[in-house]
Amino acid sequence: MNDSEKLSTEPYKGTRDFYPADWAKLQAMFDRIRQTLASWGYEEYNASPLERAELYESKTSEEIVNEQTYTFTDRGDRRVTLRPEMTPTLARMVAAKRRELPFPVRWFSIGNRFRYERPQRGRLREFYQTDVDLLGAAGPEADIEIITLVATILSAFDAKESDFTIRVNSRTLLNAACAAAGLSGEQVRAYTHLLDRKAKMPAEEFAAAVREITERDPLALIEQGGDPGVEHEKRALFDTIEALNTRGVTNARFDPTITRGFDYYTGIVFEVYDTNPANTRALFGGGRYDQLVALFGGDPIPAVGFGMGDVTLADFLETHQLTLPTNTKPQLYIGTPAASDIPGAQAFAQWLRAQGARVFVNLTEKSLGDQVKDAVRRGIPLFIAYGQNEVRQDLVRLKVLATGEEIGMAASDVPPYIRAER
Repeated sequence: MNDSEKLSTEPYKGTRDFYPADWAKLQAMFDRIRQTLASWGYEEYNASPLERAELYESKTSEEIVNEQTYTFTDRGDRRVTLRPEMTPTLARMVAAKRRELPFPVRWFSIGNRFRYERPQRGRLREFYQTDVDLLGAAGPEADIEIITLVATILSAFDAKESDFTIRVNSRTLLNAACAAAGLSGEQVRAYTHLLDRKAKMPAEEFAAAVREITERDPLALIEQGGDPGVEHEKRALFDTIEALNTRGVTNARFDPTITRGFDYYTGIVFEVYDTNPANTRALFGGGRYDQLVALFGGDPIPAVGFGMGDVTLADFLETHQLTLPTNTKPQLYIGTPAASDIPGAQAFAQWLRAQGARVFVNLTEKSLGDQVKDAVRRGIPLFIAYGQNEVRQDLVRLKVLATGEEIGMAASDVPPYIRAER
């Protein structure tokens, strides 16, 4: 690279830079999610985004492993992958401490994930995701809790039930239909992956692909009924959906085409869809994966959970005009008449911060007029010039920059004024 060439200021394709205002919006979203999950007794955990590549090659979907992972060989000749999802990491962590953990475990994680795919609306190469999991409970009550929690999180953003639907299916039901159709082994896997792509294929193309696998379409057996094994699993799934409706989640619907692309799902699976025609793609989803922890040794541990990406959630909130307040900007700008006033201004600011205020202190030799302009440019609503007179008299003049109004008050009255203005 010669001296005349400049480095690009653009981020890597499919990733984002988060300037303070952008990061504040993202954190406001996560804070709302954290508050909801904590109220349900879920604890936050985390792990490194670097994992051994074989962790994903054992049970993650072939599309992600072969086409979407960022996998490389490190300096120790080990194959390493930037995590495309969190569930295998969770299973590894639970397996490592299974004798010490109190089950059922209710955990969640919020962090970045990486997938090499074509950037488009709702999809990026780096995104943030909330993963919520309940491990150690095998019955339908755990499935009901997880799906109810999905609805509760969205309602925490003031979304109405009419704004989204939860489409529910069962891998157990799908496996029963495949068995009734005479499929086994790799045929079941091939059909499941095909069904996962059905919505993206013309009907004729899907039908032709099914015929290459089987003469009897398992989906038709689910829809038409008649096989005792299929009917048993279908009834069990409908009981879960009815229980959800009884408990207030009235927008859960049976959809036999929902499969989820990961090979580790073993029971109920679901995806959440926006009902607004301007945003028709799946928002997020999850399901039951009872065998994943056993890959690390020991008996299986029943588990169910979901992952909620920040990009699709933000699209949903934008589509329905659901905005979150972001209270991260400073509330007060303390200007200094002279550089010698900065220590006193900092001491006053420290006292205000101890009262809960967010305070910005000028550190330059700009005139007070220029400092006021600086406060306006930064979007800070209140201004106080703090010099020797203010220190001596313990009185200040607070300026409301939006109106130009000035209010004289005792320094001790500044914190309650700021709290009242929030």
